[in-house]
Amino acid sequence: MTTDSLRSGPGATGRSSGNGGPRARLPVREHLPARGPAAADVPLLDVVVPVYNEEKDLRPCVVRLHAHLARTFPYPFRITVADNASTDSTPAVAASLAAELPGVRYVRLAEKGRGRALRTVWAESDAPVLAYMDVDLSTDLNALLPLVAPLISGHSDLAIGSRLARSSRVVRGPKREFVSRAYNLILRSSLAAGFSDAQCGFKAIRREVAERLLPMVEDSGWFFDTELLVLAERAGLRIHEVPVDWIDDPASTVRIVRTATEDLKGVWRVGRALAVGALPLDRLARPFGDDPRDRALTGVERGLARQLVGFCCVGVLSTLFYLALYSLFRLGVGPQLANGGALLVSAVANTAANRRLTFGVRGRGGAVRHQAQGLVVFAIGLALTSGSLAALGAATGSPSHGTELAVLITANLAATVLRFLLLRAWVFPARARPEPEDVR
Repeated sequence: MTTDSLRSGPGATGRSSGNGGPRARLPVREHLPARGPAAADVPLLDVVVPVYNEEKDLRPCVVRLHAHLARTFPYPFRITVADNASTDSTPAVAASLAAELPGVRYVRLAEKGRGRALRTVWAESDAPVLAYMDVDLSTDLNALLPLVAPLISGHSDLAIGSRLARSSRVVRGPKREFVSRAYNLILRSSLAAGFSDAQCGFKAIRREVAERLLPMVEDSGWFFDTELLVLAERAGLRIHEVPVDWIDDPASTVRIVRTATEDLKGVWRVGRALAVGALPLDRLARPFGDDPRDRALTGVERGLARQLVGFCCVGVLSTLFYLALYSLFRLGVGPQLANGGALLVSAVANTAANRRLTFGVRGRGGAVRHQAQGLVVFAIGLALTSGSLAALGAATGSPSHGTELAVLITANLAATVLRFLLLRAWVFPARARPEPEDVR
């Protein structure tokens, strides 16, 4: 990936941040300071417009966007035209706009890919807030200030425009409506995505978040947006959604079938990476104290209430999973073997779920040790439940399947209390968190 040329108009500046910036944890969110005339050379907002063979639409788009920002945006801004190896006269149009309009610059890339263009420009930008929008300006520009305001104030880490929010007003054909809703349904069902619209070309991000997040995003095409949002959400970052007014561009050159195929491949790749803990999402953690949930509760040990809720939810699901496995294994083996097999499989799943959801441990570090310790806890549970079955067999001789299940449920409840105490005190003990680092 190379940048062939970087041409800037009056007031446009840039910087290189290497391969994604520091690897330290994110700083505490703060409201960005108001900018006076002396800081006009350093924009607060950098809006990227990725283009490929857009010689007809580029000039009216940039002129309209520049006029809107100059009239309504109260901070210094920059517009960056990111040319994805266009073969028409787009480079000449972009260069003339950079020469004519203050705060407009032009970046030429040798390879295609919207994600590649955004990664390149965002990595070089010195603006604290980074945004992008499609060249057709399908999204009403009145949503731009509401999009970036939560990032300026320090309230949110990312912001997206949503065409699927209840109060959005959208004009588009049934084919694109179906594809969009189907894709977002796939994201929710497969990756547990909580955001409503991954594909709307109207997004913004704080620079310090982009510096940590971009090195983790592999895609350089249309799936770039989705991957960025999924990783941010899994890391616990706050994503602000803005309902937009949106009018479909009938002349859009996006190839729906090919794009959808690449997106599905991306969903599989990201889902697999998340499942095995291959992504260092702890790099996106905020310092202790930034999250109000980190504050100590009067009379309650820090984090205990949240851990109890998470453990109970995981426990209920694990118990149902265990009972289903026991009933399945019981069709072919005796009660002791069925109990041991069901406990072993459910114990591995339980430890992995509690590791991530209850105690907030991310990444692969210590995963093997945690599973080994979890198996010790499993052995204790096995002793309790197997002892209960043995006592039941000695007392009744040939108990019914329903009686076996009732005894196992009671024994599992007793083992659950002990399991939580062991997990909290031994497997995932609380450790002192590092002092916040100022990496800005």
